[in-house]
Amino acid sequence: MATACSSLLLLPNLRPNCNHRPNFKLRAELSREIKKAASIEHVNGSVSVSNLQNQKGSDALANEVNGKVKSERTKEEIELLWDDGYGSKSVKDYFAAAKEILKKPDGGPPRWFSLVDCGQPIKDAPTLLFLPGLDGTGMGIVPHQKALGKAFHVWSLHIPVHDRTPFLGLVKIVEDVLRQEHATRPNKPIYLVGDSFGGCVALAVAARNRSLDLVLILVNPATSFERSPLQPLLPILEMVPKELHFTVPYALSFIMGDPIKMATIGIDNQLPAGIKMKKLREKLTNSMLPLLSELGDIIPRETLLWKLKLLRSGATYANSRLHAVQAEVLVLASGKDRMLPSQEESKRLHGVLKNCTVRCFKENGHTLLLEDSISLLTVIKGTCKYRRSWRYDLISDFLPPSKGELDYALQELLGFLRNAVSSVFLSTLEDGSIVKGLAGVPDEGPVLLVGYHMLMGLELGPMSEAFIKEKNILFRGMAHPILYSENDSEKDFGYMDWIKVFGAYPVTATNLFKLLSSKSHVLLYPGGAREALHNRGEQYKLIWPDQQEFVRMAARFGATIVPFGTVGEDDIAELVLDYNDLMKIPILNDYITEITTDTKRFKLREESSGEVANQQLYIPGLLPKIPGRFYYLFGKPIRTKGRPELVKDKVEANRVYLEAKAEVEKSIAYLLKKREEDPYRSVVDRLSYSLTHLPENDVPSFEP
Repeated sequence: MATACSSLLLLPNLRPNCNHRPNFKLRAELSREIKKAASIEHVNGSVSVSNLQNQKGSDALANEVNGKVKSERTKEEIELLWDDGYGSKSVKDYFAAAKEILKKPDGGPPRWFSLVDCGQPIKDAPTLLFLPGLDGTGMGIVPHQKALGKAFHVWSLHIPVHDRTPFLGLVKIVEDVLRQEHATRPNKPIYLVGDSFGGCVALAVAARNRSLDLVLILVNPATSFERSPLQPLLPILEMVPKELHFTVPYALSFIMGDPIKMATIGIDNQLPAGIKMKKLREKLTNSMLPLLSELGDIIPRETLLWKLKLLRSGATYANSRLHAVQAEVLVLASGKDRMLPSQEESKRLHGVLKNCTVRCFKENGHTLLLEDSISLLTVIKGTCKYRRSWRYDLISDFLPPSKGELDYALQELLGFLRNAVSSVFLSTLEDGSIVKGLAGVPDEGPVLLVGYHMLMGLELGPMSEAFIKEKNILFRGMAHPILYSENDSEKDFGYMDWIKVFGAYPVTATNLFKLLSSKSHVLLYPGGAREALHNRGEQYKLIWPDQQEFVRMAARFGATIVPFGTVGEDDIAELVLDYNDLMKIPILNDYITEITTDTKRFKLREESSGEVANQQLYIPGLLPKIPGRFYYLFGKPIRTKGRPELVKDKVEANRVYLEAKAEVEKSIAYLLKKREEDPYRSVVDRLSYSLTHLPENDVPSFEP
């Protein structure tokens, strides 16, 4: 078997694509051994494997189900709050699939397959190749398969237990697929997800194919194998009697991964602590721990010794060619990896590779993809690595957040804030009347939301939730460009990445142009960072530019401008140390000056004058208060459609600008006055109300 292409496997019910030609072609002649090796059936009740057939005169990938050829079309787009399936599969499913695929062991060759649950990808989806770790099963992305299958054509490499293909042989197998894929779709990037040992393969392939558009996602790459804390123990493995080998994988399982993190997948974090612990205990005792003994079947003694030699040669080869890697690289490093010094290695790779981004997961072990953390697709989106052409496009390449991503953001990132402030939303109808909710905000775009930026941008989370839940609209925020800086080699996947998942992009005229042209709802703060990081005594003061910045752009696309005001920052915290105070502290002075100097490279507000031009970035000193409440009022919409004079007439455009600014100030004044009438402004009163009413009853407020 000379190439990987002739041993490619396809699972029935795999989504074919009328826009995606079969990139992995198969010769019509198959040897008896290959046919035998291809007879993997019924994995976990839903998966089986058959040889991929070459289609003539068709742009569809076809698959054989019960002897019949069935083809399906790709999906055009992903809807807001789609089901990404993360949490529905766990390490238990990994073991079940791995055990089933190993029922009929063979000596190779390595082959490609696609999981049924990957489903149908969206239109123009790129290809993603998963390169497994030492287990070689290719099942390591089981918890992520449904989400990845929406965004990619997903293929996994399976290396049979008794296969002895050397490292360069595996590299060439991947290269064969890459070249055929590139020849078929030359303008598409190709993703290589390398898990541990697979990371060495991915780096070697990238170094040897510098002209290809590759995106490497390295999960705890094994390039640091020579510095592994297990090195002193490896010679002992060769001395372990064959009869006792079953204990080796069992012991290594606790080093390679965190059983508790693995068992936590699928357990709702919102459950009471007692119930969570009960479910965790049941999963550990009934599912997780008994399955670990099966590692001996997945990695027999001879295979383990061979894989360790393979790993050593692969790490040496990849490290010697890091300088040649031109691909875009994302390194995911676990902080509690007891098998490899992954976090330390991520720093090294960040410094050596030309285009490398790092995200750290400090609470996870070596088997990051099988442990409870975050969906791999979420990480790809949050680091802006998902694209369908040679260049990233914020419109066509944006994938809306899933329901799972929204739930995670609301529970883990905004849980305390959203519960503490119990936000009240009001809007203004066309006749000028104020009503509860967001009925006054147009459903049809383009819409430009302009308003007051509260301290630290605290209003963003509750506001985004309200638009999604009430109007099924995800507004696209314009954020400070420094949030997209990737200079940190120890950066966690945190809040700054999540705002990208929810559609925020750097505030530039080009990005605003693209978003409005796509009829999006766009959120813009004219006061920017200066308003969000205001000084003491400046709360609820608009710090906007003297001249209009957004009116003519909105008029060009006939966008509706919706001014809004927000209040509540003074009810949740008191600003005790502002910019002027912090600059008097020597150590903090140097730190803030360094950050401010770094922001000048973005040339933001370079042509502005006045206070808004001062774009100092810092973390103010806040003194928490007993939480009050957030209030939002969206003013009367300002229509620009049918007013072409606003595009060229600066005077008229400035008049509309001042009108929008006055409406924001009016909304703030209205809310400051009306909140005094709210009997449930204090969190104490709201808690008392909640104790005597059903959970689905919203805490009331003042009447508009």
